[in-house]
Amino acid sequence: MNITLASMSNQGSRESNQDQTGDIVGDRSACFVVCDGVAGFPGGDLAAKLARNTIIEQFDGAEHLDAQQIRLYVNNANRAIRQQQKKERDYSRMGTTLVSLFIDRDYQLACWAHAGDSRLYLFRRGYLYYVTTDHSLIQQMKDAGHQTEGINSNLLYFALGMGDEERDASYSDIVPLEDGDAFLLCTDGFWHGVSQQQMQQSLHMVKTPEEWLTLMHQAIKNNEEQQEGEQDNYSALAVWIGSPQDTTLLHSLSEAAQFIPLRD
Repeated sequence: MNITLASMSNQGSRESNQDQTGDIVGDRSACFVVCDGVAGFPGGDLAAKLARNTIIEQFDGAEHLDAQQIRLYVNNANRAIRQQQKKERDYSRMGTTLVSLFIDRDYQLACWAHAGDSRLYLFRRGYLYYVTTDHSLIQQMKDAGHQTEGINSNLLYFALGMGDEERDASYSDIVPLEDGDAFLLCTDGFWHGVSQQQMQQSLHMVKTPEEWLTLMHQAIKNNEEQQEGEQDNYSALAVWIGSPQDTTLLHSLSEAAQFIPLRD
């Protein structure tokens, strides 16, 4: 099963970039990770790096996927952060979001795990098929049917290194893959800057995951010019299964205008 990928990470207008991305594509399985250090407490960048490195270093691409092993990878990443918290008082409250994708290349299966508000999107035949549910206060309020106007969208109730030590990340069911599936793993700085509709529309316009990220990056920059305030770090990993470019088509020039200025 052919896998192609592309990644990007941008500091935005922040003083540093606390995002981390990583990937391993082995003969039998593959692993993709995006982490975003939690702002507000020192050590977010270290927590993100610890989580990314722990998962990537444990993953064996020569083996088939094992659901219990995936839970072990994530729990070990959480444990590594909490151990570091105990070693360094200044970093006692550090944490990181996580979104990770695991693919079995032989059996053509996928599953994912996430903590916090970094997201995974799955586009099938060019259309949004699945998205993770954020571990955030605003998502809890939406789920309960409450109004969320004026609520800080960055308030998390769970991330690695944060909250109840016994709490676990969220894990998906195992999903059969189709040729043409396109995954997007990204931090909140990314999905705040580009809408789901723009993600979907830009996928209809490209032939490679690099081109897809480039178009979405342009949309973020265009949206940034129209908004006030500081631009967060934003990072993303695009993972294509087979040939998504054969199953998606450009819908109209009017859709292209939001990414690429059209001349008269």
